[in-house]
Amino acid sequence: MPTTAEALALSDYLEPRLERYIEELRQLCAIECPTSSKAGVDQAGAWVRQWLNARAWEAKQYPAETVGDGLLATVRGGTPGGLRVLLAAHLDTVYPVGVAAARPLRQEGDNILGPAAADNKSGLLSGLYAMAALEDCGLLAPFESISLLCGGDEETDMRASLAILQALAPHYDLALVLEAGRENGDIVGARKGNGQFVFEVHGRSAHAGVEPHKGANAILALAQQIIALQLLNAMRPGVTLNVGVISGGSVPNSVADYARAVIDVRVTEPEHMEPVGAAIMQIANYPHVPGTSTVVSNGWQFAPMARTPAIAALAATASACAQELGFTINDAATGGISYANTLAALGLPVLDGLGPIGGLDHSPNEYILRSSIVPRTALLALLMLRAAA
Repeated sequence: MPTTAEALALSDYLEPRLERYIEELRQLCAIECPTSSKAGVDQAGAWVRQWLNARAWEAKQYPAETVGDGLLATVRGGTPGGLRVLLAAHLDTVYPVGVAAARPLRQEGDNILGPAAADNKSGLLSGLYAMAALEDCGLLAPFESISLLCGGDEETDMRASLAILQALAPHYDLALVLEAGRENGDIVGARKGNGQFVFEVHGRSAHAGVEPHKGANAILALAQQIIALQLLNAMRPGVTLNVGVISGGSVPNSVADYARAVIDVRVTEPEHMEPVGAAIMQIANYPHVPGTSTVVSNGWQFAPMARTPAIAALAATASACAQELGFTINDAATGGISYANTLAALGLPVLDGLGPIGGLDHSPNEYILRSSIVPRTALLALLMLRAAA
């Protein structure tokens, strides 16, 4: 049970609105909006704009040519120079057009299942409801502003979203990312950074039966590189490398003159990126097979969201807020990438996983827990309020 007046007020505000929340979640999950469908993502954005218009909140659109437009919703507080909070969610999904129609939102006990129910429609809704709760409960006084960014390409390269985040970050004091809470209820206080390195090995072709000695086998060179790359796992705490895609050669009776591999790399600390990258390049440049050479492309994509002292302090505030609301949470580290990586790299204290509890993202059984919607949305609102204090 809530133990403070503010915690009680927020819970009492949200509880009778639960059924409306679920109905609106049904509407959002019914929109076919894979990242590849700009029209679909923009339809989801239009749904959010209607929600904002009903409350007369500020709305700013960020047009994009090939992906869904970004949308920023803002409610103003009562204190110029007060806390400026940036919430972040996304409109796009991974599900191809047709999946939302085939699998409408449904409830099975405490589970609410549907495409993008956890990733990220419930988080987006919780952001809107938390902002509304603070406004309607008269708790906006200590803020300058609270904004919710709804991005349109989070499930792919985030190119359009990242440009928006880079422009917005200097104007806010902290960021809260609304991906679903972990299945055990944890929020996220750290995320690994990642890179995608592409090795292209060039060799020399020759007849494999008649004069193989005149060839330089690119596949053999790549195979030896892969073994060396695997040895880099754990070269720093938490570092992982995975060679996930390989290709090469054309016919079995020819020495392969070309081979290619795509390597996923994850690191826990920003300072690990340089030595790990240097080790990868050393492997690429070593002449494993005479006559072959390797070209490396792509590289680091997202820096880690490391658990800095500022993030640890924010996580401690979140834990205290959960206790005010009558439950407990912990903050966890995870290997996935989200908007939180970029926001942390831009210098903002950030927490993630503040949406309702859910899991099995990107699968037919993706779900959130109905029982978590009100407590987690109240947690989000109370966390903002306590951070402002």
